[in-house]
Amino acid sequence: MNFDQTLDRRGTDSMKWEVAEGQLPMGLADMDFETVPEVKEAILRRAQHGAYGYTLVSEAWKPAYQNWWLRRHHWPIEANWLLFCTGVVPAISSLVRKLTTPAEKVVLMTPVYNIFFNSVVNNGRQVQECPLHYDENGYTVDWPALEAALADPQTSLLILCNPHNPIGKLYDAEELARIGELCRKHHVLVIADEIHCDLTDPGYEYTPFASVSPTCAELSVVCIAPTKTFNLAGLQSAALVVVNPALRHKVWRAINTDEIAEPNVFAAEAAVAALTYGDSWLEALRCKIFENKQTVINTVKQELPQLHVISSPATYLLWIDCGKICADSAELADFLAEKAGLLLNEGKEYGQAGRTFLRMNVAVSSERLNDGLDRLIRGVRLFCAETGAEVA
Repeated sequence: MNFDQTLDRRGTDSMKWEVAEGQLPMGLADMDFETVPEVKEAILRRAQHGAYGYTLVSEAWKPAYQNWWLRRHHWPIEANWLLFCTGVVPAISSLVRKLTTPAEKVVLMTPVYNIFFNSVVNNGRQVQECPLHYDENGYTVDWPALEAALADPQTSLLILCNPHNPIGKLYDAEELARIGELCRKHHVLVIADEIHCDLTDPGYEYTPFASVSPTCAELSVVCIAPTKTFNLAGLQSAALVVVNPALRHKVWRAINTDEIAEPNVFAAEAAVAALTYGDSWLEALRCKIFENKQTVINTVKQELPQLHVISSPATYLLWIDCGKICADSAELADFLAEKAGLLLNEGKEYGQAGRTFLRMNVAVSSERLNDGLDRLIRGVRLFCAETGAEVA
């Protein structure tokens, strides 16, 4: 696979690329890479059938997930723990409705994936922000704050992002076990969104939340999918892993009631092909993403020392601290879009703890990455000149 091929996605109704001419979108978590060749072949084979009626989950689907998670993440998942769903976000929204009651609180460890807020608020529940501790070394769990949030009698659910989007944090087994024990102590269930789990830097591995202890397994629903890893989000294919049979029944009822438990004609086919044949492709991708991350980190350090890129071992997203030049990154994001044509995500979308940050997607070709960095450098320098902010 040539990850330095600059893929033209304009005119394909791509959500990411429906932007003005001359603009470069580097925010939305969607890679500009073609997927695994065997996935394309599987989709084309199925398309040639010519009939696209109601579709069952194939018999190969569960073994594909089991084999992938065992060989890559050392977690032996039993077949009956697995449930098909059309996406992690639809599942989270469904589970918020099923596992909590209106006005109850859902804990989010912020800054965190912005759509979690929608899944909570749109369903009449309350977001309980629990900011992670941030310093020059990165992010750690604020344990007293987390326990206080979980101890609130109105709190019934924690949504955990593992690996953590947008900061790229990998939680280790000790941290996950401690989170699980606090949730058990305070009778709080956990939804673990682990969709970025395969996108770790070379030499790093993620730890599945439910794998670290019987406690974590009993009180959690783990959301996994090949969609971020292999750029398949538009095919709507994901899985839920639920060890506890009583909880699994509730989850099964939730996703069936909300009609998100049946695949489209390509969903299972693509997942099976990706999880069966995607190993070598993924290894090359991980190296490319790591290379791109290092390019951004080194370039920003040299050219824009007033910014700070958070070093992260997971995801293809970079979290950039702009606090030295702005009090609200929305202003900077708007300026970059207008003056440099660079589209990045503003930080406060991810909670108040992200107010001075920008999120950048580096899953692009080297040519496109360099274009984005040129725009960033030009835009930030112009922003500093016009606002009187600190300059290099």
